[in-house]
Amino acid sequence: MSRDAENREQFRPEGHDTEHFLLTTVVGSYPKPKWLNRANDLAEDPDSKFTQEHLHEAHDDACRVITNEHERSGLDTVVDGEMRREEMVEYFAHRIPGYEFNGPVKVWGHNYFDKPSVVGEVEYDEPWLVDEFEFTSEVASKPVKVPITGPYTLASWSFNERYDSEADLAYALADLVNEEIEQLVEAGATYIQIDEPALATTPDDHAIVGECLERIVAGIPDEVRIGLHVCYGDYSRIYPELNDYPIDEFDVELCNGGYEQIDVFTDPEFEPDLALGVVDVHTADVESVEEIKENIKQGLKVVPPEKLTVSPDCGVKLLPREVAYQKMENMVTAAREVEAELDAGEIDLDAPVPQAD
Repeated sequence: MSRDAENREQFRPEGHDTEHFLLTTVVGSYPKPKWLNRANDLAEDPDSKFTQEHLHEAHDDACRVITNEHERSGLDTVVDGEMRREEMVEYFAHRIPGYEFNGPVKVWGHNYFDKPSVVGEVEYDEPWLVDEFEFTSEVASKPVKVPITGPYTLASWSFNERYDSEADLAYALADLVNEEIEQLVEAGATYIQIDEPALATTPDDHAIVGECLERIVAGIPDEVRIGLHVCYGDYSRIYPELNDYPIDEFDVELCNGGYEQIDVFTDPEFEPDLALGVVDVHTADVESVEEIKENIKQGLKVVPPEKLTVSPDCGVKLLPREVAYQKMENMVTAAREVEAELDAGEIDLDAPVPQAD
C-alpha cells in the first residue's frame, strides 16, 4: 500500500541528461573525520578546556565537510553523515522525556551499549532533528534526506519499565515520531527515512511495525517521501506483508548476501519503490562500476526503472572514509551509465537477470 511513489520525481536533478532516472541516495551514517572523534573525546574529558561550544562548532564543520563530500560524489539526495550522532538509539533517547540511562550493558564480546530504560510516559518535548536538518539544508545544494530511528527499534533496544508491552511502547513512540516529522515537514523536509534494524532480528513483529508506520504517516502530506530501511535478515518473513505498509520506498540490504533473496520480492508483485543496496558496507573492497551496474540490474527483476532507488546496503560509518567515498562515487557513475543504457534500449527489461556470484 504505497503512499505516492510519484513523489520521487521531485528529486530528479534539473537538466538531468537521460529520460530514465534512478534516484541515488545513502542510508545515513558516514565515517567521521578523525579530528571530530578527537573533539568528542576532548569534550568528555573533565580536565580539558574544550567546551560544548567548541564541540558544537566542530560538529557544524564536520557536517559541512561530509555534506559537501556527498554532493561531490554526485548523489541526488544527501545527508550530513549523522556527524552529531554516536549511536542510533541513544541519540533519540536522550531527547525523549521518559527515558533514563543507568550505564552500559555488555552486548557481545567486549562491546558495550548504553541501553536506556523507559521509566515514565514518553513525551515529545522539543524537536529532535529540525536544527540539524535546517543547518544541512543551508549547506547543501541538493535535497536532504532525514534518517530517523524507528519506534519499534527504539522500543526493542530499550528496557521497558513503564508500558504494559513493548508494542504499547512502540505505538507511543510512533506518535512522537509523527510529531517530529510534522516539525521537519514544516521546516521544508521532503524525504524521511525510518530505520528499523530491529525488525530484521524479530520479523514476526511485522504487524507491530505496520501499525507504527500508520501512526507515523498520519496527516503527513503525500508529497513527502517516506522510506523504510530494514537491515539484512530473512525478508521472506516480512514479505508480502510489507506491501501493506504505508511507505513510498522499502530499502533492503541484499548486496552483502549476494542477492540470494532478491526473488523473495518478485511474487506477489512488489508494491512500493525499491531502494536497493548495490555496494557492500561490510567490506573495504571498492566495487567497480561494472560490478555495481550488474547489482543495479538485480533490482530490475523486482521493479521497473522508475521505481528503483540506488543506495549502499546500509550506513557506511565503519568503512575507511576514502573507501566510503569511492563506493558512493562508483555507485553514482554506475547508476548514470545504466540510465543511459536504458534510454538506448541496451537493457532488455524482460530478459532474466543472472544471479550474482
